Amino acid sequence: MGPKQTVPGLPDRGRCLVMGVVNVTPDSFSDGGAWFDADRAVEHGLRLVEEGADIVDVGGESTRPGAQRVSAAEELRRVEPVVRELAARGVHVSVDTMRAEVAERAVGAGAVLVNDVSGGLADPAMARLVASSGVAYVLMHWRGHSHDMQSRAVYTDVVQEVLDELRDRMEAMISAGVDPGQIVLDPGLGFSKRPEQAHNWAILHQLERFHTLGRPVLVAGSRKRFLSRLLGDAKDHDRPFTECDAATAAVSTLAADRGAWCVRVHDVRSSADAVRVASAWSDGGARLDRGRGGPMDRGGL
Repeated sequence: MGPKQTVPGLPDRGRCLVMGVVNVTPDSFSDGGAWFDADRAVEHGLRLVEEGADIVDVGGESTRPGAQRVSAAEELRRVEPVVRELAARGVHVSVDTMRAEVAERAVGAGAVLVNDVSGGLADPAMARLVASSGVAYVLMHWRGHSHDMQSRAVYTDVVQEVLDELRDRMEAMISAGVDPGQIVLDPGLGFSKRPEQAHNWAILHQLERFHTLGRPVLVAGSRKRFLSRLLGDAKDHDRPFTECDAATAAVSTLAADRGAWCVRVHDVRSSADAVRVASAWSDGGARLDRGRGGPMDRGGL
């Protein structure tokens, strides 16, 4: 089932965790603008916990293909109050950012995880911040910013190359002082991975190979284009992103069964059900009483 699945500052439910997404942006690919107001974003985050999220991931900058960057000041304006309020309510909060400045402020506001889609490449100061704070850190496979990342999706062996590049980045972060125990790895589904070339499916099919890196693995396939392309009609019309939640839950089930530490999703309830089914399936129901912790197994929040 993979490496040891405990990560400092985050719950251990004895199963794959569920990370719910709160995009405090006007332009994210699946729900841009829906939670742009801070109060609505907090309300949405609390609702995700009620639906079964173990972690709530708050992001203030869209990383959809073609997206342009916002300023650090604007990103902070979006995320800091949301992180602070959710953390004050007892939520395990992750901040989705490539900037060390934003990560530092978010950790100060109560975030227990930094989710960096650049794997420390976008901001050289990120490694020092993660090392000095001791915060848990998601290191994703990344080949460039959103505006041109798909042009970099050129592989001979996508799984081996992603593995090698993740290993290199992990070793670089460790050399900069980050404790290996802080690190979670994310193969970066959809980031410099082309749906028409089945890059994402190859990674999912061989997900267990990523356990050889010795760290927990996060799978973030929710509502991404490789699902909408798969489910499109005979006229090559992709299915709308928001109609891919059942497919996302299927990916969550399979990822959990193959040892994923956590799945990052927009529709929490379906994936919260999915990871519980996967857990009961894999151990024959031996741990049905473990980690319930209240309604929707949310740790008593």
